[in-house]
Amino acid sequence: MADRPYTVLSCGISLDGYLDSPTALRLPLSNEADFDRVDAVRASCDAILVGASTVRNDNPRLVVRSPDRRADRVARGLSASPHKVTVTASGRLDTRGRFFTTGDGDKLVYCAGTVAAATRARLQCCATVLDLGAPLTMRDVSEDLCARGVNRLMVEGGATLHTQFLTAELADELQLVVAPLFVGDSRAHRFVLDGSYPWNSGRRAELADVRRIDDVVLMRYALSPRYEAECLDQ
Repeated sequence: MADRPYTVLSCGISLDGYLDSPTALRLPLSNEADFDRVDAVRASCDAILVGASTVRNDNPRLVVRSPDRRADRVARGLSASPHKVTVTASGRLDTRGRFFTTGDGDKLVYCAGTVAAATRARLQCCATVLDLGAPLTMRDVSEDLCARGVNRLMVEGGATLHTQFLTAELADELQLVVAPLFVGDSRAHRFVLDGSYPWNSGRRAELADVRRIDDVVLMRYALSPRYEAECLDQ
């Protein structure tokens, strides 16, 4: 039995590799057809993980939008939307955020021991706060999620989480959407940060699929042997 969930990293970037603009205004990188595809991926997962900065800055709902997909999940004995998970170093999260106030799945907050008590006191009304010790690693988080019955995990960012999952070789699949626009400002956030990545000039990642979705391109990379088995099961 696997000790961690099958993990899908999902991300949209500009032609010059940025996740967003340097301003507070949200930069739409995708389109409605691709949003629907992402919705289907969400519906297929047991949990969705984002970093605390994404929770604070983007105020995401992280729910399944399609009524049919929600109904299908409920018919299978699941919550209408996957569980929501975040990781925080500071515990600085607003209970009024949509991460906490929307969706019927569990809300899990992982944090290091130094802020666990204060975070638990602040969020006890709306989330389960989990202290896995320090330093907190994505391996720890993945193994704990697996023990809680999460077999399929979707990681939606941001850059720090994507970097941690990729450099630790904890991702099985990367779904990367490229939008037909440039940001052109180095103050914006890139898809990943500096790090030692297993995929480099000596070990190229396997491009498993390419698909045009209206004006964006989806590239799926198989990052582990589990990718093929997962595709056969779908």
